[in-house]
Amino acid sequence: MPYEYEKNGQAIYDESFATIRREAKLEAFDKDEEQVVVRMIHAAGMVGLEEHVKFTPGMVAAAREAMENGAPIFCDARMVSGGVTRPRLPADNDVICTLHADGIYELAKEIGNTRSAAALEHWRDKLGGAIVAIGNAPTALFHLLNMLEDPDCPRPAAIIGCPVGFIGAAESKDALWADQPVPCMIVEGRLGGSAMTVAAINAIASRKE
Repeated sequence: MPYEYEKNGQAIYDESFATIRREAKLEAFDKDEEQVVVRMIHAAGMVGLEEHVKFTPGMVAAAREAMENGAPIFCDARMVSGGVTRPRLPADNDVICTLHADGIYELAKEIGNTRSAAALEHWRDKLGGAIVAIGNAPTALFHLLNMLEDPDCPRPAAIIGCPVGFIGAAESKDALWADQPVPCMIVEGRLGGSAMTVAAINAIASRKE
């Protein structure tokens, strides 16, 4: 056996979080925010990510309260919805992704947008008090913001805005941060993705590390 390495899963887990807390600059975050950021760093394997994560005041508390009250969690991609750890959910919350719902391709053509954006039209009447998690598609986040310009559109309890990529990702998150239509969090710039978004959901869902 030429390679020696840690084989105890719990020890790996514990030391990973201890390493993050040793190395990351977490002073700017309150206790609830810190827990979310630490899990996001763990998911990304990237100390330094904390410098790009921003929360509106009370966002984590608002999102957690909504989950505890049974709010559904709307996700832009199956990689997000599939990554949510169901036993962590406080109220057996529904986790919903409509990207592959019937008629999405046709609707996307009709509205001249991506399937990721068109999928949000299935959420429109159900957004009230919900959690929205955008982890992949900037077009979905832009479309959500346009939907929320309508005063008759129900307001979600919180938005996790972490789309990733080179075209529109930074701009969509900048727009969310500028508008702040509801409590929200973002990862600035091109960074983001399913793993970070799922980590945020799971951390909000349960304080257990």
